[in-house]
Order: sequence, then C-alpha cells, then structure tokens
Amino acid sequence: MSEASAGFSGHRVVLTGATGGVGRAVADRLARGGARLALIARGAAELQELAERLDAAALSGDLTDRDFIAAAPGSLSDALGGTPDVVINNAGAFAVAPFVDTEPETFERMLAVNVRAPFELTRALLPDMLRRGRGHLVSVGSVAGRTAFPGNAAYSASKFGLYGLHRVLVEELRDSGLKATWIEPSAVDTPLWNPLEPDQRPDLPSRSEMLRPEAVADAIEFVLSRPENVNIEELVIRANSARVGDGERVAEE
Repeated sequence: MSEASAGFSGHRVVLTGATGGVGRAVADRLARGGARLALIARGAAELQELAERLDAAALSGDLTDRDFIAAAPGSLSDALGGTPDVVINNAGAFAVAPFVDTEPETFERMLAVNVRAPFELTRALLPDMLRRGRGHLVSVGSVAGRTAFPGNAAYSASKFGLYGLHRVLVEELRDSGLKATWIEPSAVDTPLWNPLEPDQRPDLPSRSEMLRPEAVADAIEFVLSRPENVNIEELVIRANSARVGDGERVAEE
C-alpha cells in the first residue's frame, strides 16, 4: 500500500460505474486505503459481490432513472452515515460509428449516461456538501472529451459536455471549500472495448497500447490525497492516441 492510499480512512466516497474495469480498480484502491464506499452500478449481482468483498455499500440502479437520482441523497447518506466527502462520476457509455451511421437513440443514450446522469447526481448531492463546506467532485472524462476523432460523434459530444460541466463547477466552487477534478485518460483496457476487438483492427489502439485501469486509479488516488488547500483541476494521462473506426457498437459500465 502506498503512503497516499493509507490516508482515506473514514472518507465517505460515492463511486458510479463501480463494476466496470476502471470502477473496480478505483474501488479496490480506495477500499485498501480505508475509505467508506457506496458503490453504484446497474448489475445487482455483480455489484453485490464487489461490495461484499470490499465491505462497501451497494446501490443498484440506472443513473438515467430520475427516481433513482431523486432518492440518491437519502440512500447514500444512510449507506455512508452522512454526507459524501467524495463523489466520483465514473459511469459511462461508449459508442463508435461514423457520423451518418450514428443512430439518434445512441446519441441520446450517450448524452443521458455521460452528461445528464453526472449532472443530476452531482446536483442532488451538492447542496449538502456546500452546506458542510468541504468535499471533492471527480469527473472521469476521456481524451475524446477535448480532442475530436472520426467515429466519435456521440461519445465526444457527451464527453465534451461533461468537460464543460466540470469547468463550470471549478469556477462556481472557488472559495467554497469544495474541489473539482477532471481525470482525462487516453484509451483504457477495459471490457468496453470487447465488442470492437481492437487487436484485430488497425484503426484502433491495440490493448498493449492502452492504459491499464490501475493507471486511472493511481491518478484518482493522487488527486484525492493532496492537501486541503490544493486542488488539481485537471489531470491528463496518456499512453497513446486513441483511434476509432467503422460500425456502430455501444457499451456501458
């Protein structure tokens, strides 16, 4: 265990997309450091298994369901024993297709999962965090959130939107005692890539060229362990440039 990872004892952390590749790596890292975790994901059985292993709370639900979001402040406060100290918006959906082949339903799903859900969850939890005067909001973005790639119409639109939300939070939270951080990795080797078979396509990064989920966990651990008077607004992590290709595929975690 690193020195930084030993410093989360008692921290109340909300983590979305907890059962995905990045989510599991982050959950493992923070649990080892003593954080009290509330894990959110859609798959109840997989989520429960992870929560039991990490002695964490499990909240199974769809973040695009407004009833689920409306109940979140109370549910999370009960699960954690109080207002969250950290909210990590990590859940995401991913689609690759040429612009003209991107279905409107896919575009709407990307916006719902990648922009609206973190907006609504943060909006639901932020008032209590502001009243307390401390807390940390972490948005897990993407290289496609500030750089355009062919085939990323829906995904980039959503991640560009998430980056915009982050920048507004940074400005609005100045002098509030709260922090906001944007984590921007290049392609990460997670099951989201499985439908695309990247090792079989020259237009995509091979898995050996991708970041490991643990690299994103390292970044989140680092920003959360900074002194109270230090906020890292953006942390960019690169292995190599992500590339995209033909044929629409959608995945979520």
